[in-house]
Amino acid sequence: MENPVALNRLSENTVFRKGDLFVLFGELFGRGYATGLLDEARKAGMEIVGITVGRRDENNFLRPLNAEELSAAESRLGGRIINIPLMAGFDLDAPEGGPTPTDLLAAMTLENWQQEKLDWDYVSQCRAIGTKRFTKALSDVMAILDGMIVGGRNVFFAHTMAGGIPKAKVFLAVANRIYKGRGSRHMSSQMLIDSDMGKLILQNFDDVSANTYRHLIDFSAAIRERVEASGGQVRYTAYGYHGSAILIDGSYRWQTYTNYTQGYAKMRLERIAEDAWATGVKATVYNCPEIRTNSSDVFTGIELPLIPLLLALKKENGGRWAEEQWLACQHLLADGFTMDDVFRKITAMQASEVMRPFYDFSAWPMANSQAQADLTIGTSNEITAMHRGSKAMISDHLSGLVVEATGQLIFGESSNPSGPVQWLNHDIVARRLNASYNQPETAGSMTASSSLEIA
Repeated sequence: MENPVALNRLSENTVFRKGDLFVLFGELFGRGYATGLLDEARKAGMEIVGITVGRRDENNFLRPLNAEELSAAESRLGGRIINIPLMAGFDLDAPEGGPTPTDLLAAMTLENWQQEKLDWDYVSQCRAIGTKRFTKALSDVMAILDGMIVGGRNVFFAHTMAGGIPKAKVFLAVANRIYKGRGSRHMSSQMLIDSDMGKLILQNFDDVSANTYRHLIDFSAAIRERVEASGGQVRYTAYGYHGSAILIDGSYRWQTYTNYTQGYAKMRLERIAEDAWATGVKATVYNCPEIRTNSSDVFTGIELPLIPLLLALKKENGGRWAEEQWLACQHLLADGFTMDDVFRKITAMQASEVMRPFYDFSAWPMANSQAQADLTIGTSNEITAMHRGSKAMISDHLSGLVVEATGQLIFGESSNPSGPVQWLNHDIVARRLNASYNQPETAGSMTASSSLEIA
């Protein structure tokens, strides 16, 4: 896309009601955006159904959840889980007796990974096996879902699959230098992209984060046609990340975390939504602001754009409740530090000539640079050190607010979505939160702060 298409309205749910089906297409683990969307589905009285990625045993065999795991997963979800393993990606798939792609990477070392070449015909075999395994399981899942949907029920498919990092020591070591390394420990992300190891990992990202959305849309076609023929409606949503607009120098400006290697897969995800939309399928990717999740914590500095949400809350007429969020964040800082100190560091980073090239939307995702990594990671470390403790961070508090707001925005917009790709920038997030918390009966409420842990 040439320019981000921003969601600019606060919509309310007019479609989904008690008894309709909400399908979470991705297993629920700990912190994440899906929590907010699930909360909205529960409020609407929808029946919650989930899936599982399954588990690998010591011999790499993919199995369903055992009774204890299933009980815990259904408790987290608050609904039924169809216990058929839907592990996406092909990093652990191979012809019988052959090495998996992860095995191929495990043979590489920090000294030779840039020069090592892969047999791409063999990798393609592994990828085909992984796709066949996934789509066969998906077909079985859809058969069960089809039997759960009676006439007149609406269906909401929420795609949450993301990731695809192989568990290979050499990659984890390289990633640590790319995403956390400063000075002599810095490594260029372009070196990874240019290597065979990087090319394989990008393919796996595609299969996990993007191609699963296409499979979901395609394999639910019979359900969609039957539901729509009986007068019901079907929606598909997915979580993207393609930067977001935050307040910089008093105006909302697009910015991004660098280097977001998974960005290539996120752009593919957008194209899949555009293709589906063109055929009349209401499938939308919502590009959300940065939050801290179990997976995003590997990217040091990705949490920094969260902090200007406090500015947006004030700018969008947050009143007393916005002031309370500022105070809540101030209380998380150690004695001797103020939010002014935090914003001085954020502002200095944003205004740096080092960062200006990275505000180019058309160039996303850009490779990192030594100066950019030093500045971003250094600023993150300095702000982290201002806190009373590492287990209660400003970014945790604000992540909780973003999760709540994006859940409300996506659920409300999905009744009548306006396009295949939408950006949820800080302005609409702040407007949604202020609208929720500046009502007379809830003014001054602090219930939105809280953690991202699943209730």
